[in-house]
Amino acid sequence: MKKQFNRMRQLANQTVGRAEKTEVLSEDLLQVEKRLELVKQVSHSTHKKLTACLQGQQGVDVDKKSKKLPLTTLAQCMVEGAVVLGDESLLGKMLKLSGETQEKLAQELITFELTIEKDVIEPLCDLAEVEIPNIQKQRKHLAKLVLDMDSARTRYYQSNKSSGLSSNLQPTGAKADHLREEMEEAANRMEICRDQLSADMYNFVAKEIDYASYFQTLIEVQAEYHRKSLELLQSVLPQIKAHQETWVEKPCYGKPLEEHLALSGRDIAFPIEACVTMLLECGMQEEGLFRIAPSASKLKKLKASLDCGVLDVQEFSTDPHAIAGALKSYLRELPEPLMTFELYNDWIQASNIQDQEKRLQALLGACEKLPCANNNNFKYLIKFLSKLTEYQDVNKMTPGNIAIVLGPNLLWTHDEGNITEMMTTVSLQIVGIIEPIIQHADWFFPGEIEFNVTGNYGSPVHTNHNANYSLMPSPDMDQVDRRQNDQSRRPLSVATDNMMLEFYKKDGYESNQLNVCT
Repeated sequence: MKKQFNRMRQLANQTVGRAEKTEVLSEDLLQVEKRLELVKQVSHSTHKKLTACLQGQQGVDVDKKSKKLPLTTLAQCMVEGAVVLGDESLLGKMLKLSGETQEKLAQELITFELTIEKDVIEPLCDLAEVEIPNIQKQRKHLAKLVLDMDSARTRYYQSNKSSGLSSNLQPTGAKADHLREEMEEAANRMEICRDQLSADMYNFVAKEIDYASYFQTLIEVQAEYHRKSLELLQSVLPQIKAHQETWVEKPCYGKPLEEHLALSGRDIAFPIEACVTMLLECGMQEEGLFRIAPSASKLKKLKASLDCGVLDVQEFSTDPHAIAGALKSYLRELPEPLMTFELYNDWIQASNIQDQEKRLQALLGACEKLPCANNNNFKYLIKFLSKLTEYQDVNKMTPGNIAIVLGPNLLWTHDEGNITEMMTTVSLQIVGIIEPIIQHADWFFPGEIEFNVTGNYGSPVHTNHNANYSLMPSPDMDQVDRRQNDQSRRPLSVATDNMMLEFYKKDGYESNQLNVCT
C-alpha cells in the first residue's frame, strides 16, 4: 500500500508540478518527428494498396502461386483447346502459341510479384511497422526521462528553497547530496537517450533517398514486366531517377570516395574536410588525439549527422576525440582504402628499401600513382597530420604514434585476418610508410594548403577535455561497466590501437619514435 501511494504521488508530481516541461530536441528534430508520423501513414497505406494489387497469394512458394494465377488457368485452357482443335488448324496453332505465351507471361508475373514483395512491400512494411515505431517509442521514452529529470530538478530546488538558502548557495547534508545525485543521474540518462534518438532521427533523414528508392524499384520492375507499356513507363522513370540524382543529402560513410565526390561536387570528402577543419580549431593540443576513445553515443551521433549533411559545429567542437573518431571511421569504412588496393604492393615494396633516400623516392613514386581524387584527399590529410605533429609536445602524437593509430585506416589488403594477424610485419610496414610521409609532408606535397575549402566550418576556442576521458566513465555505461577500467570500454578500433602500440614496443620498434599517451 505504501509503495502504491508513493508511486501515485510521483505521478501527481510529474503531471501537476511540471506544466512546462523542458524541450531537449532542436527545431530541426521536432520537424523530423512530425514527418515520421506522416511517412508512417503513407508507407502503411501504400503497403496495403500495393499488396491488394498482387494477383498471386502472398507468402507462398512459387508452385502454389503459379497454380492460383488467372493467367496460368487461361494458359492451360488454351493449350487444351489447341489439342482438341489440332495443330493443323489455324485456331489450334494460335491457341497453342497463345497458351505458351500466357504461360510465359504467368512466369514473368510470378517473378514480378516476388520481386515486388521482396524489394518494395516488405521494406515498406518494415519502415511503417518497425523502423518508425521504434523511433517513436524511443521518443516517448525520452519524454519520460525529461519528466524524471524535471521532477528531480524541482525536488532539488524545493529542498534548497525550504532550507532557507539563497539561490547562489547549495544545500548540504545527506538528503541534499542524494537529491543532487538523483538530479544529475536523471540528466545523464536523458542526455544518452537524446543522443541516441537524435542519431536515429538523423539516420532517418539521411536514409530518405533509400526509402524513395523503393518506388524507383517498383517502376523499374513494372517497366520490365509491362513490355507493352514500356514506352509510357520509360517516360516516367527518368523523372523518378532525376529526383534521385538531384538529392544532395546522400550518405558518405561506406561509399566509394569518387562516387561521393562526384555526387557532392567536392574535391575533398565532406567528413574529412569537416573533421579536419574542426580539429584545427579545437583539437590540435588535445592529448592522445586519434587514440583516446570518444563516447560511443557522441561518435554515433556525429557520424549520423555527417552522413545526412547536418552538422552542428558548436556542439561537436567541444568533443575533439569524437571528431577524430568520426574521421578514423570514415577512412576505415571506405570500400577501398584511401591509398588503394592497386598500389598496396608498391607501398609495401617501398617500405622495404633500406636506403632512406631511395625509400622516400619510392614512396613519392607511389604517391604520384594515386588516382586524382585519392591524391587530393591523401595530400589534404597528410598536411593536416603534419600540422598536428607541430604540437606533439602537448598532444603526445608524434609522427610514429599517428602512423600507428591511423596507418591501418589508410592502407589494408583485400583479405584481413583477426586482430592478432593484423599485428604482424605488414602492420609494421604500414607504419613505416605513413610515418616518413608525415615527417616529410612538405617534400612530398610542396606548397601551402587551404584546409577550410568550402569556408563552412569553424569552432570555438580550444579547451582541453582529457580529464573527462581519463577520469570519467562514458555516460552510456551501466553501473557494472562504469566500474571497469578504461581499456575494456573502448571501441574495438581503439583497443586495437593500444595493442598495436604494445606490439611495436615489444618488436623493437624505435622507442624514441613512440611517445605513447597514457
